[in-house]
Amino acid sequence: MTTANVRELANSLTGKTVYDQKGEKIGKVGQLWTDERDGTPSWVTVNTGLFGTHETFLPMRGLKASGDKVQTPFEKAKVKDAPQVDPDAGRIDPGEEERLHRYYGIADGQPNRADGKPKNAVGRDTSGPTTDDAMTRSEEHLRVGTQTEETGHARLRKYVVTETEQVDVPVTREEVRVEREPITEANREAALSGPDISEEEHEVTLHAERPVVDTETTPVERVRLSKEEVTGTERVSGEVRKERIDTDTDTDTDTDGRGRPKR
Repeated sequence: MTTANVRELANSLTGKTVYDQKGEKIGKVGQLWTDERDGTPSWVTVNTGLFGTHETFLPMRGLKASGDKVQTPFEKAKVKDAPQVDPDAGRIDPGEEERLHRYYGIADGQPNRADGKPKNAVGRDTSGPTTDDAMTRSEEHLRVGTQTEETGHARLRKYVVTETEQVDVPVTREEVRVEREPITEANREAALSGPDISEEEHEVTLHAERPVVDTETTPVERVRLSKEEVTGTERVSGEVRKERIDTDTDTDTDTDGRGRPKR
């Protein structure tokens, strides 16, 4: 692969996912490292480990890009166990690069003395590896939603109570009443049918009604539970973090506010 082809490939690698020769995912391409003598791309870092927090050096030699995938001829375990080099140092020490050459079997004997400045970067980062000529400002925002949770139970329970009711019941009774009638032609025969003088008794049976109490069960209504949704509004609050970017300059030049010296 020519130097031009290597540079063209290198420019398209950032952010792509690296796979080994068996198709196993290794990690995403992080930084591009170039030869400090002629700017030829020589190494890339691959973010590996849990959540991609570890950077491992991988030689440009043998890399093949296709779409969003990059394939290396080295196995995943080989890449993950590569010698540790601090990517925040800004350059690779010749001794460290020679150790990487031996590990990956690159026996050209010509260390590339790669530095850590990405292509097209303006200036340098003082807090970490240089990325590009801008920084990203981020903010946190509240994500509000609802979740359904159990707040209680409602149940129907039937029980028996005893109450006293009063009802007026009409009753009928028989009472004795003495009736006297004079002797007339109509009743004379009945009146003289017995002895002239005698003792005699006559009785009648009296009847009376009395209240009788009994109970009768009668269904009066049906009762059930139902649910209805009532919509209200609740106010929630939470703490969010926001990044702010200030400009700090150590120049003594008096400017007019737009970066131009005042006259």
